[in-house]
Amino acid sequence: MINQRVAKLRSLMKEKNIDCYIIPSFDAHQSEYVANHWKSREWITGFTGSAGTAVITQNKALLWTDGRYHVQALKQLEGSEYELIKQGLQGVPTISKWITDNLAEGQCVGFDGNVMSMKSYDNFNKAFALKNLKISYEHDLISPIWHNRTDIPATQVFALELKYAGKSYTDKLKEILQEMSKLVADAYLVPNLDDICWIFNIRADDVKYNPVVISYALITQNESHLFINKSKVPESILTSLINDGVTIHRYEDIQPFLNGLSVNKILYSPAYTSVSLIKALQNTVKTVAKGDIATRLKAVKNETEIKNLRNCHIKDGVAMFKFHKWLLENVNSGNLTELSVAQKVKELRAEQDLYIGESFNTIAGYGSNAAMMHYSATQQNFSYLKPNGFLLLDSGGQYYDGTTDITRTYALGELSDEQKFDYTITLKSHIGLAMAKFLRGACGPHLDILARKPMWDNGLDYKCGTGHGVGFLLGVHEGPHSIRCGQNNVALKLGMIITNEPGVYKDNRHGIRIENTVLVAEHQKTEFGEFYKLETISMTPIDTKPVLPELLSKEELSWLNNYHNQVYNNLAPYLSTPEKEYLAELTKEIK
Repeated sequence: MINQRVAKLRSLMKEKNIDCYIIPSFDAHQSEYVANHWKSREWITGFTGSAGTAVITQNKALLWTDGRYHVQALKQLEGSEYELIKQGLQGVPTISKWITDNLAEGQCVGFDGNVMSMKSYDNFNKAFALKNLKISYEHDLISPIWHNRTDIPATQVFALELKYAGKSYTDKLKEILQEMSKLVADAYLVPNLDDICWIFNIRADDVKYNPVVISYALITQNESHLFINKSKVPESILTSLINDGVTIHRYEDIQPFLNGLSVNKILYSPAYTSVSLIKALQNTVKTVAKGDIATRLKAVKNETEIKNLRNCHIKDGVAMFKFHKWLLENVNSGNLTELSVAQKVKELRAEQDLYIGESFNTIAGYGSNAAMMHYSATQQNFSYLKPNGFLLLDSGGQYYDGTTDITRTYALGELSDEQKFDYTITLKSHIGLAMAKFLRGACGPHLDILARKPMWDNGLDYKCGTGHGVGFLLGVHEGPHSIRCGQNNVALKLGMIITNEPGVYKDNRHGIRIENTVLVAEHQKTEFGEFYKLETISMTPIDTKPVLPELLSKEELSWLNNYHNQVYNNLAPYLSTPEKEYLAELTKEIK
């Protein structure tokens, strides 16, 4: 089936005189996770991971994806003509390098400009100019061959109340206008769904696990414009927005509106703005790549959001503890599967106050399956749990008072010496970052080595980042900050939320990850400056059965025992007496 789809695409490429066609994973808003309507790369390749790019020529079909998905992609591409390009490994060419090396001078590279970012377009332009390759962004070649393609979603919009958001949208718009004035900008284009929902305090269910609203926004010094399917917006919300000076347009009118826009200077984000949007502007409009205003403001949580998040993580911790107890009490039955444990943790979260849904598709990987960082069990492909080895469970919830993301690796029974060692090193890595103290102005990459050092000391590594931002009832992955080896010059600021998730992944053996969510908080002020720390706000036990205490320093043991003391104190008020006793056993001091 996949090869047939590729063949149909190649026929269209010939008709349009396109020699190479690129299909990214993104939607018209450059979202990490996209609605089914925009899953073109998945449809043309059969690979279901969230990140990857397909490149098709008349005699080659290639898929680039990063280290999180190498094992998964190899399995899912079996039986097709696709070749996996393991992005990020030494000696592996970038997409632009491969294209320039394999296309003849003057040939044409095509893609759908509605789903390709300006950042990618600019990079391709520079690379392809060296070989005089042409670029065609006008043709969507997927829609004509993707029959029964789903419509753009139109779920009901709801307002996020001030008691959760902590700040009105009118106040947020004022902050944005102040930032625009500093840049002497007339207009600010906002295609990023998370940013739009944050600005206007609205949410919906247009993207699975991501409570966003498919829309665009344009803010000028005098007006605010929201481009949205009006039929999905309740009259009360529409009336409120209009009364506060927000002009409502049809979603599909964004490009014609931009084409008629008469301003001198517009801010945009190259990473989140599609080629088609910028190309719709008149040539007289100066475009300035400073369109991350809302992204930066959104990343720093206000006091109300932080208070809500603390409460949210306690509730989530209660659900995770109850899952831990249930898992260990039932693993010997032989009836548990990766699917049933994912369903169970979902049910336990649903019992918590203000729960809305999952924040992403739960990763429940038993044994060697967990070596695939973003493994996903299906009805056709899943494993039964046995009373030995590890279960890795990466899950999270969306609540009115926040978003959670947490991973625990559980020992289900007998473990090998290698498994215990790898688990303990992962815990050392996690604690190393959790104890971080750093000078104001430090960026995520400055802290990454604190997690990787125990790994590197023992010849281990993980081919992904160490931490990502988390939204507030928004995407579980949020920028602009991160903790990773790669370059990111965004300083960690007070109020930022980020994850701490090192791991060990060994093909055909096991996968281990320990993940908590942390808050950038004040530590101390000295004559040398202002220092911050990472405060762990996830609250559920870390399995200590696999731990080799002799490998942990006194400081690391102290951190673990103090953390478990906090977990007990925070969760116990919500538990029955037998549950408290069980929690006390899981969080007892180790020496």
